Amino acid sequence: MKIYTKQGDTGQTALATGSRVSKTNLRIIAYGTIDELNAHLGLLRDHLEVESRTFPALNELAEKILLIQGELFEIGSELACPPSPKSAALEAAIDPLTLTRLEADMDRWQGELPPLHNFTIAGGNHLNSQAHIARCIARRAERATVAVHESEKIRPLLLAYLNRLSDWLFVLSRAISAKLSSPETLWHKQPPRS
Repeated sequence: MKIYTKQGDTGQTALATGSRVSKTNLRIIAYGTIDELNAHLGLLRDHLEVESRTFPALNELAEKILLIQGELFEIGSELACPPSPKSAALEAAIDPLTLTRLEADMDRWQGELPPLHNFTIAGGNHLNSQAHIARCIARRAERATVAVHESEKIRPLLLAYLNRLSDWLFVLSRAISAKLSSPETLWHKQPPRS
C-alpha cells in the first residue's frame, strides 16, 4: 500500500465518512492539533522512560501518558467522523469516568506537591518544559474543538476532557519536577524600569 494518494494535492482531504473537505475545515484543524499534541506527548513519554532508569517513579507517569495518547486518538477519530451511526460507536471511548480518572491523578499529585504561591514558568528540566509544551498544545486543541462545537455540535464531554487534560498536564509538569527533585522555576514580577 502506498502512503501517498495524491488526493490531497488540491487542498482537500477526506473525513472518516469519505466526504471531501478543505484542509482548513474546522474538524481537520481540531483533530490535526490533537495529533500534534499526541506526538509531543509521545516525545515526553520517551524522555520519561529514559529518565525512569535513574528515577523509577517516572515510569508511572509514562504509563499514564500512553493511556492519554490512546484517548486522544479516540477523540481525533470522533472529530474525523461527523454525526452518523458510525460515530456513535466511537463515543464509548471517552466517558465521564475518563474525567474522574484525570481529576483523581491531579488530586493525588497535588497532595504530594508543595503549595504554589507564584505562577510557574516552564523550565528547570527538559521534562518539565516538554510537559508545558504539551499543555499549550492541549489548550490550542481545546480552542480548535470549541470552534467545531460552535459550528456543528459535538459531544460536550470532548470539550471537558481537553479542558481537564491541560490542567492535568500542568500538574504533571509539577509532579515531574518533584520526582526529579528539580526546583520549579517561579515567576516573579519585575520591578518597574526607571
